[in-house]
Amino acid sequence: MSAAVAQRQLVLAAVALLGIVAALAVAAAAGGGSSPSAAEELASVPAQGGGWYRALAAPYRLDPRTERTACGQRATPRTLGVAHPVLPCGAKVVLRYGDVQVLTQVIDRGTGVPGREFDLTAELARRIGLAGVQPIRWRFAAIP
Repeated sequence: MSAAVAQRQLVLAAVALLGIVAALAVAAAAGGGSSPSAAEELASVPAQGGGWYRALAAPYRLDPRTERTACGQRATPRTLGVAHPVLPCGAKVVLRYGDVQVLTQVIDRGTGVPGREFDLTAELARRIGLAGVQPIRWRFAAIP
């Protein structure tokens, strides 16, 4: 199996997992409940095998000539979020860089840079201390 086919299969599995998580969220919301704590917000769905997905990520600056991202978010120097070429707009993910974990969401389309999966807005990268192209770990966020 080629690397491209394996990557496509991984992405399709991730999208299917996201659908399951969304369905569970809708079911949980229908049952009511209280707002989640900060710890619950950072809860995440383990990757296949129980761990984290690995990816390369880098900071990027939103185009100052546009008012909105590809996902419709208002684009400012303070905007927080990630760009990803395949994950749907609004998909919530937990990123881990070193000892720092952050809950964020997909707000833009990916860069198309070979080998790089996530682009972090400059402000998000600054907050977690990421500079240049770095390996990160990520999971889908668990929706309480």
